[in-house]
Amino acid sequence: MAALDSLSLFTGLGLSEHKARETLKNTALSAQLREAATQAQQTLGCTIDKATGTLLYGLASRLRDPRRLSFLVSYIANRKIHTETQLSGEARAALKWADGKMIKHEVDMQVLHLLGPKTETDLEKKPKVAKTRPEETDRRTAKDVVENGEAVVQTLSLMEQLRGEALKFHKPGENYKTPGYVTTPHTMDLLKQHLEITGGQVRTRFPPEPNGILHIGHAKAINFNFGYAKANNGICFLRFDDTNPEKEEAKFFTAICDMVAWLGYTPYKVTYASNYFDQLYVWAEELIRRGQAYVCHQRGEELKGHNPLPSPWRDRPAEESLLLFEAMRKGKFAEGEATLRMKLVMEDGKMDPVAYRVKYTPHHRTGDTWCIYPTYDYTHCLCDSIEHITHSLCTKEFQARRSSYFWLCNALDVYCPVQWEYGRLNLHYAVVSKRKILQLVAAGAVRDWDDPRLFTLTALRRRGFPPEAINNFCARVGVTVAQTTMEPHLLEACVRDVLNDTAPRAMAVLEPLQVVITNFPAAKSLDIQVPSFPADETKGFHQIPFGPIVFIERTDFREEPEPGYKRLAWGQPVGLRHTGYIIELQHVVKGPSGCVERLEVTCRRADAGEKPKAFIHWVSQPLTCEIRLYERLFQHKNPEDPAEVPGGFLSDLNPASLQVVEAALVDCSVALAKPFDKFQFERLGYFSVDPDSRQGQLVFNRTVTLKEDPGKV
Repeated sequence: MAALDSLSLFTGLGLSEHKARETLKNTALSAQLREAATQAQQTLGCTIDKATGTLLYGLASRLRDPRRLSFLVSYIANRKIHTETQLSGEARAALKWADGKMIKHEVDMQVLHLLGPKTETDLEKKPKVAKTRPEETDRRTAKDVVENGEAVVQTLSLMEQLRGEALKFHKPGENYKTPGYVTTPHTMDLLKQHLEITGGQVRTRFPPEPNGILHIGHAKAINFNFGYAKANNGICFLRFDDTNPEKEEAKFFTAICDMVAWLGYTPYKVTYASNYFDQLYVWAEELIRRGQAYVCHQRGEELKGHNPLPSPWRDRPAEESLLLFEAMRKGKFAEGEATLRMKLVMEDGKMDPVAYRVKYTPHHRTGDTWCIYPTYDYTHCLCDSIEHITHSLCTKEFQARRSSYFWLCNALDVYCPVQWEYGRLNLHYAVVSKRKILQLVAAGAVRDWDDPRLFTLTALRRRGFPPEAINNFCARVGVTVAQTTMEPHLLEACVRDVLNDTAPRAMAVLEPLQVVITNFPAAKSLDIQVPSFPADETKGFHQIPFGPIVFIERTDFREEPEPGYKRLAWGQPVGLRHTGYIIELQHVVKGPSGCVERLEVTCRRADAGEKPKAFIHWVSQPLTCEIRLYERLFQHKNPEDPAEVPGGFLSDLNPASLQVVEAALVDCSVALAKPFDKFQFERLGYFSVDPDSRQGQLVFNRTVTLKEDPGKV
């Protein structure tokens, strides 16, 4: 009976009946799994999903010390351990029961949040493998600053990661030393020719598809590709993979170029896959002649799934395929009637990937010249070869295409670069898929691709994130093989670090309460000199008026204060920041509804008596502005995860993600501000001027709050 109960328990974890019975034969394993499942049910209830069951089985089968069981089961049940990586492989060897790289990144970001960015002294420390003398590095660093400006200064820690042998990448021309690199009798001659053309220079490329807006994950790719080239005195191409004409728009080309420049990088050259359409077609014909490609008539739906039927046209004569391929080019086939396929099997089991397909869509650059277009699997490696790329850096999902990358270059006897994969960068509480962002726009949840609640680069710029902060964040995350999912507040910590040094101070009141100073010390307004950066007054001052009528935050006054309240109240004066004056309540004026309409106070010099418990911000003769306060767009960490959000990401929208303050009051020092100018509104946070601003009507976006709670007593 006990065996039947255990069998039911194990199959409930997602094990097949066969595997459950095999597990029962192992007394120690079945006892440990039974205990793990029972403990997990105390947290999760009787039903345990398959993903959690798989983790529990992995734990039970690997755990050597039973004393750890309760602790680790609680972590799995509470989703603190949620991937197989955290229970197996290199991470387990390096740090028991945790992904070591993930922990390192989390610790690095927490240290950054607590202590701020590394100082120049920190950055001067070099790895032991570095061969460059410190004085040479210092000279190079200084040159970088002069030539490339502030963005490079802020990404020095990334340069340190990428310089020299830090990543164990091959040297130019030594491609064959890379594990898994496929050589042919022609390889060494081709590498020799490659070195003659490049002079041994490192060459990378950033190859976006121009069918959407770049997001935070692309920022890592941009930093990696451009940064690796720069760190090693090389060059980086910006190459548009424009092989899907029906999805590409001119605005995406422009936006991508703008974002690369905004992050502080200048491509060696902007190129397009379409630049090479003629050469790619010639090589396709050569591939057919060599018996490595054929024209196929299987429909798209026949090629889908894990085990599609082999093509009955795989062995058709090369001469026949050449004629049919030419007919494809001349428009003699409808879309879907014919494709050109390559004869290989990829890592993921995909057989004979498509190289060319028929599309009767005019191309934004070549017009109606072509009605057949190459696919990514065919185009990418050959464009890399044409541009003599040394390091083809791409995200981990392209690892399944590495074999086709090497195979195609070698099948044509052309120079073969090396493909290196790294882990994607993702953020919690975010959706970055083009399709899903379009759904958000269509549903009215966001305005467009640049809505400040999104994590596209145009949205982050509009919200006020400095490019240096994004580069610093990418540097802190580092270059990893494992996919990295970070908390947004760690990115925000990088933003605060930059803005603290670059955003001049101003004062703004979101919920104004009028205050009349009945004994104002002058016949007219006084001009107050306010330091733009209180911590460093050498950066200058700005002037604001101080008159008998000022406005304070309504929350800075209490008629009946709670214990510990330190701001304005009966018998409790407060100081007005930067004025040198203290105000004390004399009279509260209320409207018919009983709401406080204004306060009447008296003032005295701050040095003429006891120091108040608090100093508050204020405005006088202010500008009326619109201020947009943003919170997370989604309520759950993983809005796309059905286990976390069963109703789908559109059901997880945060109804309080945007609050618009239409009549906020801001001091007049910001009157001449332009879109994307940034300020710290004292005690409120960092704000950026939105492009919606018009003459006489400024609009501000809250970029991030201050570290301190602005509502603390």
